[in-house]
Amino acid sequence: MTVLSWPGVEVGPHRFGGREFRVGRRELGHIHGDRLLDVPFPVRIRQQLVRDGQASEHHTLPESGWVSFAIRGVADVPHAIELLRLSYDRPWLTESDADDDVVDVASIESFPASDPPAFVVVTGARVASDAQPSSGPFQKTRK
Repeated sequence: MTVLSWPGVEVGPHRFGGREFRVGRRELGHIHGDRLLDVPFPVRIRQQLVRDGQASEHHTLPESGWVSFAIRGVADVPHAIELLRLSYDRPWLTESDADDDVVDVASIESFPASDPPAFVVVTGARVASDAQPSSGPFQKTRK
């Protein structure tokens, strides 16, 4: 699988079913079955992707930075990979942002200021400075 060929990417089960792609503690996105891809972005990036028709608002968290992308057939796979690559590369970050990275890109920037605690419920991420990388089912394997 293309995504697993990228440096540091691991795959494991997603807490709501499906497979989750991660780099360290950061979730790149997850796929439910083979048909629905969810990818976290800062809200402003989600707004642009939806406006440009590149993705839809998240199927259950439409106000968050998450997007959903329906994979209807083989022709949609390259675009799904592009969305994951955008999450992997994070071109919107400045060098200082990368130095001050939080546990999950879906954390602070992915949720409106009116709903800051929601990301913990959705991602399971902690923003504490002492947060340790999770050990567990994530592994660099090819499926």
